[in-house]
Amino acid sequence: MRQQYQIEKHLDLLSEHYPTIEDARGKIVYLETLLSLPKGTEFFFSDLHGEADAFINFLHSASGSTRNKIKTLFSRTLTEKEQNDLAFLIFNPKLALNKLEEEKALTDEFVKITIFRLIDLLKYVSSKYPLERVQEKTPKAYANIISELLNTIVDEEDSDMYNQAIINSIIKHNAGKSFIASLCEMIQNISVDELHIIGDIFDRGPGPDRIMDVLMQYPNVDIQWGNHDIIWMAAAAGSEVAIMGVLRIALRYNNFDCLEDGYGINLRPLYSYALQVYGDDPCERFIPHSFEEVQIARIDPEIAAKMQKMIAIMEVKLEGQLYERNPDFHMSDRNVLKKVDFERNVFIDNGKEYPLLDTNFPTIDPKDPLALSPEEKDLLEALKISFSSSIRLQNHIEFIYQVGGLYKIHNGNLLYHGCIPMDENGELQIVYLDDKELKGKALMDYLYQQVRGAWFSPRHSKQRIKGLDLMWYLWCGAKSPLFGKDKMATFERYFIDAKELHEEIKNAYYEYSRDEKGANLILKEFGLDPKYSHIVNGHVPVKIKDGETPIKANGKLFVIDGGLSKPYQSTTGIAGYTLIFSSHELALAEHHHFEGVKESGSYMPEIQVVEKMPKRLRISDTDAGGEIRAQIEDLKALIHAYDTGFLRPKR
Repeated sequence: MRQQYQIEKHLDLLSEHYPTIEDARGKIVYLETLLSLPKGTEFFFSDLHGEADAFINFLHSASGSTRNKIKTLFSRTLTEKEQNDLAFLIFNPKLALNKLEEEKALTDEFVKITIFRLIDLLKYVSSKYPLERVQEKTPKAYANIISELLNTIVDEEDSDMYNQAIINSIIKHNAGKSFIASLCEMIQNISVDELHIIGDIFDRGPGPDRIMDVLMQYPNVDIQWGNHDIIWMAAAAGSEVAIMGVLRIALRYNNFDCLEDGYGINLRPLYSYALQVYGDDPCERFIPHSFEEVQIARIDPEIAAKMQKMIAIMEVKLEGQLYERNPDFHMSDRNVLKKVDFERNVFIDNGKEYPLLDTNFPTIDPKDPLALSPEEKDLLEALKISFSSSIRLQNHIEFIYQVGGLYKIHNGNLLYHGCIPMDENGELQIVYLDDKELKGKALMDYLYQQVRGAWFSPRHSKQRIKGLDLMWYLWCGAKSPLFGKDKMATFERYFIDAKELHEEIKNAYYEYSRDEKGANLILKEFGLDPKYSHIVNGHVPVKIKDGETPIKANGKLFVIDGGLSKPYQSTTGIAGYTLIFSSHELALAEHHHFEGVKESGSYMPEIQVVEKMPKRLRISDTDAGGEIRAQIEDLKALIHAYDTGFLRPKR
């Protein structure tokens, strides 16, 4: 009875939008036409790690695809240099137009010719998309003008005169520069129909805030949370230990711009207190890393080292407190301060003693090593206020929650950042949390709900506190699907010279998922058919220079962390990957630098086609196609209701 009521209510609501049989039939015709169009092109990026310049340039160039389209369309009419100049304009419209203006080259004739070329390219790249999708990506300020230019037939004399009149009016009212920039941005957005970020936007690089600004403006984007995202999400939500972790990593990589300029985090209290406590301590173990050839330090490296040590000690104290209040995490072994003999300055692990490399701990009470000093408590409160009052940070994290998750199933592909924990037998690993026995998809679904609870539950509620603690587990827990190692040996790397304590053993996933059997097991766990589906994964850099390949498990698994982050590029030998899923093929773009995109339009990465589709994929073959077919069935039911008199047409 209830189900029948819901059906009737649904049809009644649908009739508000389609009040007559003709309205419903017209919509069905439109939807069935959409099903025949080619699927849009999806782009997958992973492990951005704050490298804003590289990511934005790769995104705006559609990882080199736009340059290829320019070559296809204009090879007979434009020289190589003219093609490069047009590409450069599209990739960096603001920079290119300002440069042209400075050189007095932004003439009326240039504006006219460039608009015609951009319109031709826009027609080419948008031809496979439905009008509705093109309209979604059309700049509002010029929506009517762009629509007219795209839909008139330039071969006819009247239409050509009409187009000329439109462009002349644009020039007359000094809108040429703005209009060209809008066309370029529209080409950027249409060229990348769907954007998937497979985790780790934050940490190491200087510009995660700029990356987030770009993503928030992108029409169709989703984010699979990485471990470096989750710690920022927890910090923004008020997790004290996560705030320490975020600050320590930023200080370790000399990343003051992101903290102070990007998010307005006030480091003055930390600066003052670190100088007070460690004024005579060189803090040599904490000198920041730098991966730029030329980098001007905003804060003296020695002072930055003192600040980092201050935060590192506070972090390990708060971490120990967290493990003591969450015994179900089974991480008491990582309560490292409880393993230090402060009288003899040794670290004791499994009965073996290791001398400490740094023995100056003025803020640690050996009788209660996890306790914060009164000054540390004051500093912590100041930092918490700074994180919670950063409007830009709060907005960015809110967006990550809106479009993000721990995994995504889309068009037959399974997307996640880290791993699906597996045991030594190659089976899905059981994780015990909150008196629950969890593994595979159930584990990911449970963790997703807890992470959401940490943001959306009332402050100081049990659910929020538990969720925040669990986010720390996701950051560094032994069975965390975002971390994928048995421990995070941060303390040992700072304070102990012993390689065996520095080793972080990877989860068995990283062995078994590389085999087709293991990849198929994971795909089936998420309800996917291994015959047609793939896993898209990040987190672990692929060492191309050592002969590794991003294509694993006989083509079932793609690991696309190729080193967009500068610290990894010496390890991988390249500067990142883009996985591109078009209507024709799956392809990998291998990036070796991004300066070419930044400085000219000649950049084209190495493109490797990894799988040809058996036929050109249409919207009917996608998840969106399934949604459209469901809409069609609803409309057919509405027409039947009108035909049988169950509902009366509205007009």
